Amino acid sequence: MLGGLLALVVVIVLIIVRPGFGETAQPEVDEDETVEMVEAAPPPPCTASQIKLTAHTDALRYNPGEPPQLWLEVENVGFAECELQVGAIAQEYVITSGDDRIWSSRDCQVGGEPATVVLRPGETQGTASIAWDRTRSSETTCDEARPIMPGGGASYHLRVFLGDFQSEETRQFILN
Repeated sequence: MLGGLLALVVVIVLIIVRPGFGETAQPEVDEDETVEMVEAAPPPPCTASQIKLTAHTDALRYNPGEPPQLWLEVENVGFAECELQVGAIAQEYVITSGDDRIWSSRDCQVGGEPATVVLRPGETQGTASIAWDRTRSSETTCDEARPIMPGGGASYHLRVFLGDFQSEETRQFILN
């Protein structure tokens, strides 16, 4: 009977103590083996179905001599993160009036640094604003005085580009 009681006590102790519970088993590693670290791969480039560009101005109407401030926002409307070139070298701002191309930020651009961002799904990022000096530009007018565009209620439209992507809609604004 004493032996049965001793066996019962041992079983109860083993149930309560649970030897080995909570210990993390360490894998055995042969010291001669080397473990290679795998680097995370960058996300794939953004596609047209993932990117939405929006043109912005700081106002809808501008008084005489007041320069419109322009910028763009890019949103990842897809379901996976992607990588996108967003530096000044990839950006272009184009102002039109009707079918008339008035101004482009690329006409007299000097330099421009590349920059890459990773956009998560639903993420929106914007650029710093640039001022339009209310002149007509072309690649041949960079070193000379350019004609001032008329105000008096004239309507202009801004479309933005980022590499191969462009805004679907323009941003309309008025010069008084």
